[in-house]
Amino acid sequence: MEPGGGTPLLDFFKRGEVDRDIRLMAAQCVLGLRPHEQLGLLELLVNDRDPEVAAAARAGLAAMTAASRTGAEPRSDAAAEAAAGEEQQTTALERIAAMSPPERLALAMRGTREERAILVRDPNKIVAVAVLSSPKISDSEVESIAKMANVSEDVLRIIGHTRAWMKKYAIVSSLTKNPKTPVAVSLNLLPRLLEKDVKVLATDRNVPDVVRLAARKRLTPGR
Repeated sequence: MEPGGGTPLLDFFKRGEVDRDIRLMAAQCVLGLRPHEQLGLLELLVNDRDPEVAAAARAGLAAMTAASRTGAEPRSDAAAEAAAGEEQQTTALERIAAMSPPERLALAMRGTREERAILVRDPNKIVAVAVLSSPKISDSEVESIAKMANVSEDVLRIIGHTRAWMKKYAIVSSLTKNPKTPVAVSLNLLPRLLEKDVKVLATDRNVPDVVRLAARKRLTPGR
């Protein structure tokens, strides 16, 4: 496995776009990542410029290696587990608004569907992208996100470049019809749409002109 490669979240770490606190949480294995993502991050972070992050990554890598030999789950940070279990008598939006970026990132991986729907619109790019890496996210959630006009183009671009999700026609259709989807992504997906959905695009004034015109051209290929 190439260190830090393989998923959008890992790519952020690889490009050095992640704050030290979040790198440390990742090295301590408290973000709730999928095993292959966690392993990739640890392999990357053992060479981190921060000695504490690098040391935590080495310890985490050793723990994952030992766990793989015994079949046990690597131990997560107790403080993080306690925080995850703490129930707040406030709305999800209020709780999230009071959180720091590292806390929101951890919640994006471990939280509920309602919390992910809020966090995918987070102004912090890595928090929003982390929602797409959550082990709990479902295809129906991705379809809902693909319809959102208030998420970042980066989120929609990642969905459009994820092969597993592009096997789902409902996600392809939702993404192509979303006026916020980058034009290059929409044009790439247009040939995969059924004629009835192309007709919708051809008359939809909310989508970019170039997408609407391309849909019209597909309906009249001889012109």
